[in-house]
Amino acid sequence: MKNKFNLIIAGGKTGGHLFPGIAVAQAIKSKNPNAKVLFIGTDAPFEVSTLETYGFDHKVIISKPIKGGSLVGKLYSTGLILVSLIQSLMILTRFKPNFVLGVGGFSSFAVVLAAWILRIPRAIQEQNSIPGITNRLLSRFADTIFTAFETTRGMDNNHKTRYVGNPIRRTSPVQPQKSNQGSSQNPSQDLDINPEDFTILVTGGSQGAASINHAFVRAMELMDDLSRVYIIHQTGTAEENKIRDAYGKIAVRSTVQAFFHDMPALQDRADLVITRAGAGAISELTIKGVPSILVPFPHAADDHQTYNAKILENKGAAVLIADQNLTGSVLKETIKTLMGDKKALKQIGIAAGRLAMPDADKIIAASILNTKDIEV
Repeated sequence: MKNKFNLIIAGGKTGGHLFPGIAVAQAIKSKNPNAKVLFIGTDAPFEVSTLETYGFDHKVIISKPIKGGSLVGKLYSTGLILVSLIQSLMILTRFKPNFVLGVGGFSSFAVVLAAWILRIPRAIQEQNSIPGITNRLLSRFADTIFTAFETTRGMDNNHKTRYVGNPIRRTSPVQPQKSNQGSSQNPSQDLDINPEDFTILVTGGSQGAASINHAFVRAMELMDDLSRVYIIHQTGTAEENKIRDAYGKIAVRSTVQAFFHDMPALQDRADLVITRAGAGAISELTIKGVPSILVPFPHAADDHQTYNAKILENKGAAVLIADQNLTGSVLKETIKTLMGDKKALKQIGIAAGRLAMPDADKIIAASILNTKDIEV
């Protein structure tokens, strides 16, 4: 397909919403190089810089989350919906999209609603086992609902739902950036990992996780022998220097950065991943069959990360540690057990691989482009 095609992808702010959208955009461009993709979302620095790094155009609308906060705050946010709806209608009228895809996050609401008003074909993509409030509302206005979990609450029996898995980025950024220490944010080819090393990848998501950072550093301090351990740690901006200094004192080999844009490539190098239980991270780990310790973010909406993690735990595909139970000693013993039982570690990876749905990006792209000849 080489015809002109305009696609708007709405939503973002966090990696959990943004990266599936980028994956679909990459699949669309792979199938139709002439397609134009425009992201509409917030002015959050992470969203702006990430889309710039991946080479996609981006428009900002005014929007705020309604859930939580004071009554006055909710009324104010509700009033902003009208403003964001007008902005969305103007953008859609000018860009003339053939299709609009909402990927979650409060900024997607007005855009998908505007597409419904203008009768533009539209869909939403829900990453988690428990949908957020935005996608729950938009499910009434979408033509199609793409879900990452077969048992997505409230959507599993909807006739509009297609269970396809979670779209995963397949290609690296087109404009690799630098960290504040001057090192590449795409270091996967430069890691000094020896064949006999046990490589641990630690990440708290796109914004980092202080509880994971602190517990893991303490776990490393308690370990008897770190001579064959290599650590790759995504810390978040606030703790990058602190974690790097801590590893220097422990004298363990490591690569530490606030954020890695080539996370899928780093997962290929890991023997074990310690991470939050966001849907994107889980999908990447299952596709690659990588063993993991999942520490769900305790304040996620409706505690959806715990439900995400339990799906893997129940299949023997990950180890789950609740955030309130996460200490250096607990994490140290868990890591030590897994390092000492390579057979059990391998079985966790195999079980994770059985849950993989690697072609979500292609399936969603094919549906959007309305093509039948895509290879999946």
